[in-house]
Amino acid sequence: MFRKTTLALTTAATMMASTAFAGGHSKDIVDTAVEAGSFTTLVAAVDAAGLVETLKSEGPFTVFAPTDDAFAALPEGTVEELLMPENKDQLTSILTYHVVPGKVMSTDLSDDMQAETVQGDTVTIDLDDGVMVDGANVTTADIETSNGVIHVIDAVIMPDM
Repeated sequence: MFRKTTLALTTAATMMASTAFAGGHSKDIVDTAVEAGSFTTLVAAVDAAGLVETLKSEGPFTVFAPTDDAFAALPEGTVEELLMPENKDQLTSILTYHVVPGKVMSTDLSDDMQAETVQGDTVTIDLDDGVMVDGANVTTADIETSNGVIHVIDAVIMPDM
């Protein structure tokens, strides 16, 4: 296994993209997110919702993955409230709203495209000013995993509830 020591690896997104293929073996969505280190809140939420095994399964899945900073930008107490066992259904709904069945790469996107999520609602892709998903900016795209692809976003997107 080799290590790159370039300055580009100081960003979590770049680190995540390089470790996904370390040693020539692609990791699944969950393992890739864990190794990146900037998705601890997302990984904790996926665990609390009981979705780890699903996101480790064959897929393929496309995940719009909010960073820890994206979760931190939510109103104070929101994450803690969502992680409570009695709010598991709401948490699951929010998390599955970030997942689209199939592997959707950035080259597959078109402006004002609608994509149905695992949750059942649709997200809107906007290409007018960069790539946006329901108002969240895609900061890193096309991080391939063994069971799909991750697109890093800078906000937590919410379904109609």
